[in-house]
Amino acid sequence: MRGTGPMLHAVPLTVFGMELRMTSTFPDISISTDRLVLRPFDMADVPAYIEMMNDELVIAWTEAPHPYTQVDAERWVRRIAPAQRTTGDGIVLAVTEFLTQRLVGSVRLRNTDWRTLSTEVAYITAPWARGEGYATESVLAVAQWLFRDQGFERIELRTAADNTASQQVAQKLGCISEGVLRNARIARTRTENGTDGGWTDIRTDLIVWGLLPEDLEGVAEQLADAGGYGAYNDWN
Repeated sequence: MRGTGPMLHAVPLTVFGMELRMTSTFPDISISTDRLVLRPFDMADVPAYIEMMNDELVIAWTEAPHPYTQVDAERWVRRIAPAQRTTGDGIVLAVTEFLTQRLVGSVRLRNTDWRTLSTEVAYITAPWARGEGYATESVLAVAQWLFRDQGFERIELRTAADNTASQQVAQKLGCISEGVLRNARIARTRTENGTDGGWTDIRTDLIVWGLLPEDLEGVAEQLADAGGYGAYNDWN
């Protein structure tokens, strides 16, 4: 069990009759489900993380450097990921299998608004782990922790228009499609001569999904009835 670091609670201020909140931070936590452990990244994750980030689907749908190098991974683990939490922007969690401790993927909260208690979630799954429901399981665990333990009121997801796998995760979680941001993201696609390993940038629309606490009611049970998994309530 990881120790829980101090959490800086939001302090309300009144300026010109408007209540403002100072930036807060998420606690340093790990979250456990039946199959997974979500915890901060460490240096032992670097080789598996490099492999995952150089997968073609990850290259296509993320803004990560390509090719993703040892230097990139070490910078992520040592500086970028921890800073997401300490600056108040969000939190980054490595997703690992409970039994094997193998890296399954990652879940990242970002663009956190501590006044409205809302945040955006993004997730990546390693190619070997796709089709197992790990993305849904991990994001559901984080959503339950956010709503029940942290008192958050809204989670937002943004999926590229052609990223159907990511959209299926949003739908399984009970997210509501709220609209389309046209031409709002740069993705990547193989060049015509794909054998040379080349990639080129393309514009894509983003589908915006919203998840509120009431949207999660019954989701875990529905997934369990469909042969999925139950509720997650073990975080520390």
